[in-house]
Amino acid sequence: MTNKPTNEHETPFEEARQEDENGNEYWTGRILARILDYSDFRNFEKAVKKAIIACINSGQEAEDHFVESNEMVEIGSNARRSIRDYRLSRYACYLIIQNADPSKEIVALGQTYFAVQTRKQEVFEQATEEQRRVMLREELRKHNSQLADAAYQAGVLTTIDFAVFQNHGYKGLYGGLDAKAIHSHKGLKKSQKILDHMGSTELAANLFRATQAEEKIRREDIQGKDNANRAHYDVGAKVRQTIKELGGTMPENLPVHEDVKKVEKKLLKDNKTLPKGE
Repeated sequence: MTNKPTNEHETPFEEARQEDENGNEYWTGRILARILDYSDFRNFEKAVKKAIIACINSGQEAEDHFVESNEMVEIGSNARRSIRDYRLSRYACYLIIQNADPSKEIVALGQTYFAVQTRKQEVFEQATEEQRRVMLREELRKHNSQLADAAYQAGVLTTIDFAVFQNHGYKGLYGGLDAKAIHSHKGLKKSQKILDHMGSTELAANLFRATQAEEKIRREDIQGKDNANRAHYDVGAKVRQTIKELGGTMPENLPVHEDVKKVEKKLLKDNKTLPKGE
């Protein structure tokens, strides 16, 4: 890898997105309030209360989308106090922004972002296995590019360096198997790309590995290719441990699927790239 990869521009809403230990995404109320330029959290909470009412009126369980929490913050002289916060789902953020101050320019941006992303989630939930594979493969392609950029910033500079870096992530997630060993274990030919023959479950696990590895490298400002390799391995191993704890099938034991590029061509031919209604 001789040229520096480029990273896709992200909105402040995407940058603020977090994931818990089970891969569930959420936003914190305090961070969302800052992004929306609320200097007084009490004013932000007025929008939260309206959003909760809208959630209930839509037939949803508010507790599934708005979770109150308490955070400890430093107030000086090593003293700490508890402040109220929220863990918010994507849908909760969408409702809050719909009820936020419309005069704020950032609110308009947020309304667009969460409307688009919420629709994407709805489409994914309605999709067939083949459609999910195509969508997840594209997402993974995008996030692998972002991971490559983070790795480059950490000192993973050459093509060989990056191949080693990628193998560390695979080894963590696949119980010690690198790309070559995964090919052999799954009976894939040398010319076949591993990611192109994964089902949606395996693609989702690798997407989680890629996004979390990128976030860890950037968040901790990891420097040096050895440290980047170790971080990628650790993230892969953590994802594997989560799969194990949830009783899931280990990724190396998931079935091989038809080349996703052929599936995409077939869907395009049949005009079934997205579920009906999109």
